[in-house]
Amino acid sequence: MPRGDKSKYTGKQKRMAEHIEEGYEARGVPKEQAEARAWATVNKETGGGNKAGSGRGVRDTNVSAKRGGKKSGAAAAARTPEQRSASARKAAETRRRNAAAKLH
Repeated sequence: MPRGDKSKYTGKQKRMAEHIEEGYEARGVPKEQAEARAWATVNKETGGGNKAGSGRGVRDTNVSAKRGGKKSGAAAAARTPEQRSASARKAAETRRRNAAAKLH
């Protein structure tokens, strides 16, 4: 099987790659690079080509697809701007203090 041959991929994997590619193109990524990134993502999430025979495919994990999305930022959104600002000031002070402690 030559490099780049997609015959060993399932229909679902091909559809996934197509949708991912469209997303990259919508964000302004060149067509060839979008296609390469899309297939790299499909390979990462599904473990490569699955067509091998009855029951011998690898189950899809959807790792990247499950990471972020709805849950991302929910905690920060529930806090007031004053609380977020106070937290940022406290973190900056901690970083300053730790940097000063390293010097001594």
